[in-house]
Amino acid sequence: MRVVSWNIHWGCGKDGRIRIHAIIDVLRKLNPDVICLQEVASNHAELEGNANANQFRQLAGAFGGYQPVIEPTSEIYQNNMPRQFGNMLLSKFRINQVHRYLLPWPPDPGSPAGMPRGLIEAVIDAPSGRVRVLTTHLEYYSPVQRMAQVRHIKYLHWEACERARIFQPDPTMDPPYQLGYRPGSAIYCGDFNFAPDSPDYQELIAPDDSIALPLVDAWRLRHPDIARAPTAGLHGFKWPERADCFDYFFVTDDLAQRVTEVEVQSETAASDHQPIVLDIA
Repeated sequence: MRVVSWNIHWGCGKDGRIRIHAIIDVLRKLNPDVICLQEVASNHAELEGNANANQFRQLAGAFGGYQPVIEPTSEIYQNNMPRQFGNMLLSKFRINQVHRYLLPWPPDPGSPAGMPRGLIEAVIDAPSGRVRVLTTHLEYYSPVQRMAQVRHIKYLHWEACERARIFQPDPTMDPPYQLGYRPGSAIYCGDFNFAPDSPDYQELIAPDDSIALPLVDAWRLRHPDIARAPTAGLHGFKWPERADCFDYFFVTDDLAQRVTEVEVQSETAASDHQPIVLDIA
């Protein structure tokens, strides 16, 4: 199974023009089974390049053989028209459950207001077995909010592992309760907005005896002795000041031996982030 995660910067390239077709072309060349996107926009004419189109609809249409899941974490109405901004997941394999989580957004007087953040979870029937694939885009400006979001993700992961451990089907319950088995095994990806040496990173992967399936950094599994490839700051974008890594794959340790490759596609300048690719047997 191949998973691609990409903060697409609403399709705005280094020249300030929106070319959503360039995003689509790169994704088609990568040929993923699951696509996880952040910074997808709809009806945001005020964004750089004028993101007035419904990109959720454009992307779903471009990948007609995939099942789409959208999560506009920000939805602002102007003249009865929703301006949406958030995450999207598309899967070539059957999705049998979807869960959407609003992440903590605690007030932080020391930082700008920011915006709501969320997490998509899709339970996917992959060829090698059922797995949860989750994608997110964490707070950039506020370390306080970002740490709260990391801790909540860790709690949600603990919760999923415990539910998997005690799961017992009950055919006597009404249909809305018949969710079926939801595994602890998971792939987390997205734009986490933290560096590899940050407290947030360490918090997410810190050992916790209460979690049956701890999270492991997939890059470190495949490239333990190689400097991490930057996922932002290439191609002359004005942000960030220097090339660094903000985008990651984390997998549960039961999947660690099945990770065959993790790489950053550094060639494209279609976004201010680079797509990252996970191959798992």
